[in-house]
Amino acid sequence: MYTLFRRLLFSLEPETAHGMTLNLVRLAGNLPTARWLLEKRYAASQKPVEVFGLNFKNPVGLAAGYDKDGIAIRGMAALGFGHLEIGTVTPRPQGGNPKPRVFRLVEDKAIINRMGFPGKGSLHVERQMSSVVRRPSSVVVGVNLGKNKDTPLENASDDYVTLIRTFAPLSDYLAINISSPNTVGLRRLQGRDMLENLLKQIDRERGTWNLKRPILVKIAPDLSDDELDDALRVILDTGMDGVIATNTTLGRDGLLSARRDETGGLSGSPLRIRSEAMLGKVVKRLDGRLPTISVGGIMSPEDAKRRLDMGAALVQVYTGLVYAGPGLVREIVKSL
Repeated sequence: MYTLFRRLLFSLEPETAHGMTLNLVRLAGNLPTARWLLEKRYAASQKPVEVFGLNFKNPVGLAAGYDKDGIAIRGMAALGFGHLEIGTVTPRPQGGNPKPRVFRLVEDKAIINRMGFPGKGSLHVERQMSSVVRRPSSVVVGVNLGKNKDTPLENASDDYVTLIRTFAPLSDYLAINISSPNTVGLRRLQGRDMLENLLKQIDRERGTWNLKRPILVKIAPDLSDDELDDALRVILDTGMDGVIATNTTLGRDGLLSARRDETGGLSGSPLRIRSEAMLGKVVKRLDGRLPTISVGGIMSPEDAKRRLDMGAALVQVYTGLVYAGPGLVREIVKSL
């Protein structure tokens, strides 16, 4: 069934197709009968896991970027996910980079995007998440946080702290996105000095909360070994709660598609090797001190199972949904 629907979607411009799909899921999630049908069709078996002090009904999550503004939380929850990561959310609304900015590489089962954190801003997402109707209790919900494009790097911590104050009471965990390749200079925040300054301020801020939330840091697949060592040392020293590995890559090794030279972050099947390699390094270096969520290039149940066998506590999918459809979640959980 999804094969036919995908044919329709792939006849549309990628960002248009995504918007249409997300709004269909949003509408279905807001209609009790339609939501029940989704749950019946895509229900995944219970494979509970406890991570970050949170109880997940299964280890499969939706990666950040799919529902940037939190408009379809109930609908996405009906597709069998154990957790959803909303965002990336920025403090103020912004349009992102000029269109076109999303490209399918069908021959490679991949996507290149240079979105640049487009979204309606934190106030809009706060309203979405504050609604009881849109906040199901059956799924863990995290929020992925990023700085506005026009916020100077030296002031980036102001944006992240503002977002933490907003979303700590509304979410189950928070993810610090410093690894998108599509906001100029953002990846410099992964460097030791800038990362230490940022995470120390974040740690001080959460010390004032009445409700403590786990904070995870999302890293790039393109870090050198020395850069990775520095980043993980800072993440550990500043008391963060976990790592998400990885974001999209700037690499273009072995691509076949005519769109392979588009600028932006590459996701999908070609990212698998880099993401698995980074996961292996992260798990080995952390040596059980912090959990890791693996994301990037998970296109099949076998891919997901391999990541969990390598030591990932949870996995996340996005581009795999585009190519395999929403049944991928159920099939992954069934294989575990």
